[in-house]
Amino acid sequence: MKDMHSSISVLHAITPQAVGTSGIAGGKLSGILDRQGYESVEFVFQSGASASVADTVVPVIYEAAATGDSFTSVANADLLGDETALTLTAAKSGRIGYRGNKRYLKIRLYGVGHATAIVGAVAILGNPHLAPVA
Repeated sequence: MKDMHSSISVLHAITPQAVGTSGIAGGKLSGILDRQGYESVEFVFQSGASASVADTVVPVIYEAAATGDSFTSVANADLLGDETALTLTAAKSGRIGYRGNKRYLKIRLYGVGHATAIVGAVAILGNPHLAPVA
């Protein structure tokens, strides 16, 4: 059996927290995530307990060639999966893959409607140039 442990790195993106209901302007944005040395990225986000029956949380992925550049929303053609609203109930998760060629990425999670759930995100870097990484 092959192991994945030695060929991935996990980057903290968004600390678990309530994302509110004020839309994209009020969402939670990660810091800059540097994928240097890796060929693939998978964003994984998850929800915890919620005060409502179901919350709607929308993920948005951004990219830039350099840290000083403006980050722009990733084209759908460079995503595996999509950034459509995800109805999260307690203990649900989602993922979006990135197949673009920009080095720097960010993820934003924002709520619509109730959006009282606690949500968080990580970026999993894969296909390293040098392995093993662990």
